[in-house]
Amino acid sequence: MIEVRPATQRDAKAIAEVQAYSSQSAFKALLPGESMPEFDSLKKSQAFWREAIEFGDPQVLVATVDQELVGFVGFDRSRDPKTPPTTGEIWAMYALPKHWGQGAGLALWDGAREALREEGCTKVTVWVPLGYERALRFFDLAGFKREMTSIKTVVMGSVRIEELRFKRDLI
Repeated sequence: MIEVRPATQRDAKAIAEVQAYSSQSAFKALLPGESMPEFDSLKKSQAFWREAIEFGDPQVLVATVDQELVGFVGFDRSRDPKTPPTTGEIWAMYALPKHWGQGAGLALWDGAREALREEGCTKVTVWVPLGYERALRFFDLAGFKREMTSIKTVVMGSVRIEELRFKRDLI
């Protein structure tokens, strides 16, 4: 049974660990054979999530199974330039690889969608790395549409990754 609740300060360390472990697994799937780029230290990541939880920027929900934190979602207003204030964004969504395909992502998405609606958002976006088939498929199935003209390049360590924005209505 997956439960979704607002994150607390005590969750920051586990959130940072989920992000690091899931990112490593996703990177290996996205770029097999490439060496893993340096990610923020767990201490730095934990500080980021602690501050986000304290100030609600972004808002953070966690998914738990039997009291174990297995995933999280960070979301708020869109950070993209020139988007209306009624557009939300999934800033980050991660689950432990052993829980992939078991409903944690869907439960987190449902929680974020409801919270964004309550804040008056009518649309939501998310940036997904091209080639990361698991995430691309998840957002396709969740009703997001690919914005093919939105591709951008981000740098992760020494690796350049193309990302694609997905968008959907919240109504």
